Amino acid sequence: MSLFTLKDFHITNKKVLVRVDFNVPLNEKGLVLNDSRIRKSLDTLNYLIKHKARIILMSHLGRPKGKVIPKLKMNKVAERLSEILKKDVMKFHDTVGPGMVKNTHKLAAGDIMLLENLRFYEEETKDSKAFAKELASLADFYVNDAFGASHRAHSSVHAITRYIPGCAGPLLEKEINTLTLLLQEPKKPFIVILGGAKVSDKIGVINNLLKKADKILIGGAMMYTFLKAKGLDTGLSKVEDDQLKLAKKLLKNKKIILPTDCIIADRFDEDAKADSVKVEHIESNWLGLDIGPQTIKDFKKIIKEASTVFWNGPMGVFEFKKFAKGTDEIAKAVAASKAKTIIGGGESVEALEKLKLDHKIDHVSTGGGAALEFLEGKTLPAIEALEDSYKRFKDEI
Repeated sequence: MSLFTLKDFHITNKKVLVRVDFNVPLNEKGLVLNDSRIRKSLDTLNYLIKHKARIILMSHLGRPKGKVIPKLKMNKVAERLSEILKKDVMKFHDTVGPGMVKNTHKLAAGDIMLLENLRFYEEETKDSKAFAKELASLADFYVNDAFGASHRAHSSVHAITRYIPGCAGPLLEKEINTLTLLLQEPKKPFIVILGGAKVSDKIGVINNLLKKADKILIGGAMMYTFLKAKGLDTGLSKVEDDQLKLAKKLLKNKKIILPTDCIIADRFDEDAKADSVKVEHIESNWLGLDIGPQTIKDFKKIIKEASTVFWNGPMGVFEFKKFAKGTDEIAKAVAASKAKTIIGGGESVEALEKLKLDHKIDHVSTGGGAALEFLEGKTLPAIEALEDSYKRFKDEI
């Protein structure tokens, strides 16, 4: 994989356009609830400031679908970034156009400005070349540091590389290097933990990682599709009936480890009546909402013996306290492990942050969907675009 990195560019006093992932959660007043995605960009921003670049940041926020949604403006994000950096961040009310080109001329070396929400323009998600060309006209160099958006063929990560020399930012570099090592040379035993709702979302990952992993531990709602494929009664538990044939085929591989017990509930509710049962004894009018105590014990033992661990997806409905124990205990086990630990997926990260254990993980991926597609063995559109940019501009840099 041949890509430019920031060190290949002479950025002093140059305008550098950086695609960041500031798609942060906001409260009803539009204030940033969790600034971890902003903080993850700090190494890149401090490098650019130190090397006296003129910095232009761009990101999406939410899903405005081409419309201007006041609560999804980037103002509060700019304010939070200013607070963290202890440095003014200029925020303008547009993204492209002659006025924005003029605004970039106001930047001195080390200054930062943040463009308005990219997805206020429907052209962004349509990978518009015209929109990408307008974005590119704002700067001398382009940096993709938004791994979480790199599995999308959108203008700000894909088409833009046709018009401006583009490189992988430090955060994107780290993601690529870590996940590549996971696929190519994981230290054994290599244990994969997969949860979440749908088997269909994880088919590609399961198929690819079965070649690499020693064991794949299955939890979350997806476990019930596998259990039903084994011929067990799963009651009212969430099952993808159209995936049963595939699940049955996957179970022929003995690397896949299913729970032996689970926590069932009489309804999907925080205050539902709950019980712990063997997976063979799920009652017909109940549904499974978490892994059970014996499964927690078994999974923790496997994790303790691992040398590499990759975890994506909760073990149950961890939003409900009564059904969060499986996810919490797996989070604690992964955090306590002496293995190389890699976490991908927003809900797994959320669980770790809730327990204040995220700092004990070797690598917390900034892109759940992007990480899964990468681990499926797919080439991400944005990374492919950076490779094309390298070929296009290598003789000019």
